[in-house]
Amino acid sequence: MVNLKQLPFGCNLQIQIMGGALDFAEIQIPQQKLFNNGIRFPAVLSPSSPATAVPLTVTQSIKTHKPFLESLLHQSGALLLRGFPLSTASHFNDVVEAFGYEELPYVGGAAPRTNVVGRVFTANESPPDQKIPFHHEMAQVPQFPSKLFFFCEVEPATGGETPIVLSHVVYDRMKNKYPEFVDRLEKHGLLYVRVLGEDDNPSSPIGRGWKSTFLTNDKNVAEQRAAKLGMKLEWLEDGVKTIMGPIPAVKYDETRKRKIWFNSMVAAYTGWEDERNDPVKAVTFGDGHPLPSDIVYDCLKILEEESVAIPWQKGDVMLLDNWAVLHSRRPFDPPRRVLASLVK
Repeated sequence: MVNLKQLPFGCNLQIQIMGGALDFAEIQIPQQKLFNNGIRFPAVLSPSSPATAVPLTVTQSIKTHKPFLESLLHQSGALLLRGFPLSTASHFNDVVEAFGYEELPYVGGAAPRTNVVGRVFTANESPPDQKIPFHHEMAQVPQFPSKLFFFCEVEPATGGETPIVLSHVVYDRMKNKYPEFVDRLEKHGLLYVRVLGEDDNPSSPIGRGWKSTFLTNDKNVAEQRAAKLGMKLEWLEDGVKTIMGPIPAVKYDETRKRKIWFNSMVAAYTGWEDERNDPVKAVTFGDGHPLPSDIVYDCLKILEEESVAIPWQKGDVMLLDNWAVLHSRRPFDPPRRVLASLVK
């Protein structure tokens, strides 16, 4: 058995399966970032012999060599599988299942989503001309996914990338440039406020109604599920105001021994806007004081500067460590269909 964790960068990993062979090769693409420690972000794997690859061998390879894949993910923070014979939502669901992670129900999130098959949902269904700002998935609630998968079923005509950025890099830059602001964030945390309608509003990037947010039509059940999240509800005539926090804006990643910019500050302040919500009021310091607009927008600039945006190709699977990476979505010209799955 090959010691997968000791494989050098750029090598091929040959896997014997069902009498055939499937080669994984760690490849380089132009959009990757190369850090001083030699780590590439994201890590990219492709079959070195595409003709031998079929969906069954891909999923079996994942099951067999999960330690290698997890090691690569932990090292880089993001893993892109490109060039594998995956074309349908069912193929994607099989890939997610092959990793063996427990599913995380999407309770408390803001984005409108539709279940497609098994553990697979649509990614945020907000209109294509809207940009979705950088965020850690469900950073505004206490129970968030440890990892998330994306899959490109239909690649965009133009645009539509899912930019990613390493969270500890953002923290380090913000701490260096705005030490007093970051100290205050670490002391008080953040408070998130969002007004939900009864039903989903697909024209809004935060248009998930309270019924789908809490997976119930019963207000009492919604109250109970909100309470489990530490969320307060204030019922309105035509919806509900949700108040979450104060919750930490900075976390410590125990596995990598570093602080991370684990929040939805920029996403809420610049993107939580529709007929019910004013983004400036959507997020404040945990003590209720407003955030300084200039610093929030400079943080957005830092996120953009440090990000990697890889154009989607049909069949791409991207696995993100939610403890390491923030993500966003650029506007696009249809068609585009990117699917997602969240795991505990």
